[in-house]
Amino acid sequence: MIDKQALTKFIESRLEGTDLYLVDITISPDNSIVVEIDSDTSVDIDRCVELTRAIEAEFSRDDEDYDLEVGSCGLTSPFKVRRQYEKNRGKEVEVLAADGKKYKGLLQGVGEDSFTIISEEKVKKEGAKRPVVEKVERTFPYADVKYTKYLLQF
Repeated sequence: MIDKQALTKFIESRLEGTDLYLVDITISPDNSIVVEIDSDTSVDIDRCVELTRAIEAEFSRDDEDYDLEVGSCGLTSPFKVRRQYEKNRGKEVEVLAADGKKYKGLLQGVGEDSFTIISEEKVKKEGAKRPVVEKVERTFPYADVKYTKYLLQF
C-alpha cells in the first residue's frame, strides 16, 4: 500500500507556490487513491492531469499497482480544511451543527478553532405580538460541526 504521509508530502510540495491546495487523500484497501484539491480561484482539468502525471512519475506502478483519481472538490462538497472556509468568507453557507440543527448564513469570520456566520432569523421579542427578522451571529467550533458547505442558490 502506498504511504499516505509520503504522498501527502509530495503533493503539498508540488502545489507549493500555486493557489492550489490539498483538501483530502483517500487510500482504500485495494490501493485506489482519490486526491481532492481546491484553489482560491479555480481548478481546471489541465491542473488535475499535471498533478496526476507528477504523482505517477514519483510513485511507480511497477513497485506497487494502484488506481489514481485526482479531482477538485465539488461545489457542494462539505468543507474539509480551514482554507476552504477562508475562500468562502463573505458567501452563503449551510452548517449542520453537532446537535442536528441546520443554519444558513453569511460566512463572516474564520479563526483557528472556530468560524462565525451571520443569519437572518425570526426573533420574538418580549411583549411583541409578532416575531421580527434580526441578524444573528453564531460562532461554531470546527469540532462541533458535522459539515459546512457552500450554499448554492439559483
